[in-house]
Amino acid sequence: MLYSAQLILCLIFDWIFGDPRWYPHPVRGIGWLCSFYERFFRSHCKNLQIAGTMTVFSVIATTTGILTLLLSGARLLSPYFEQILAIVLIYMALSLRDLLVHSNNVYSALLSDEPLVRGRKEVAKIVGRDTAELSESEIAKACVETVGENMVDGSTSPLFYAVVGSLFSFFVPLTPIACSALGIFMYKAINTMDSMIGYKNDRYIYFGRTAAKLDDLVNFIPARISGICLVAAAFVQRLNWKNSAKIYFRDNDKHTSPNAAHPEAAVAGALDIQLGGPSRYFGKIVDKPFIGDPGGKIVPGHIKTVNRLVVTGTLLFFTMMLLTRSLFYLLTA
Repeated sequence: MLYSAQLILCLIFDWIFGDPRWYPHPVRGIGWLCSFYERFFRSHCKNLQIAGTMTVFSVIATTTGILTLLLSGARLLSPYFEQILAIVLIYMALSLRDLLVHSNNVYSALLSDEPLVRGRKEVAKIVGRDTAELSESEIAKACVETVGENMVDGSTSPLFYAVVGSLFSFFVPLTPIACSALGIFMYKAINTMDSMIGYKNDRYIYFGRTAAKLDDLVNFIPARISGICLVAAAFVQRLNWKNSAKIYFRDNDKHTSPNAAHPEAAVAGALDIQLGGPSRYFGKIVDKPFIGDPGGKIVPGHIKTVNRLVVTGTLLFFTMMLLTRSLFYLLTA
């Protein structure tokens, strides 16, 4: 019960405070480590794939090592201090509120006096595609896709590895919530490296391959559970849950990523819209498979709907993880 209450507190902190810009976020430190090790291994290893692999495991080891020292030191001072530090760290690793803030900014921009100018500017902050020529409907579509896809990176995968990490308290002299902090930041290290070096361009096609593949691997299970939770969330929100289930099972592999289409397919079905299709990146058209059936025009209101859907899906995912953890303890008692 104590562990569940502590993890719920982390979610509440994220919901209330989000990520204030005034404090040094730990993920920025991971980004600095990634840049440091990239420079080091590029200069000392001619094989780019080996250099990239060494960078990945060095960042993970350094991140985990630093946090282990901090949490162990806090435990020496007081077990309560260790738990407080762990709760703060886990809260910092969650980003559901920030995702909602950014998507709501896009929604507000599309309802303003300058919907195209402001909408393109706001959506450019959360998507990788070119936004200069997007229509209002395309802006809303890009935002809906991003909210669905980033549910996994920002919320469900971190929560998954927080709960999985807690199980390792059997083997190390740290509390379950402290082990959760280690688990969640091991995931954030991998996810951050993928966002920095996991590209298929000339610079990173070999160097970033391990980061990209490892990110695909760690998101594999959470993405699939997230898709199912979104179907359930569609039922709770009285959306088209039957279509959500249909599109999810039909279109969950229609993406270059092995994971991204899972939440997007469930979202497309629940909202009766079609996602995916051609998008422009760095001046070039990239053809993506369509996800969902052709439906009505995507409008700003769909952004509000997908926000509610993702919040509900995340809470269902979180509840399921806590129940699974409790069942594990009952079976191993």
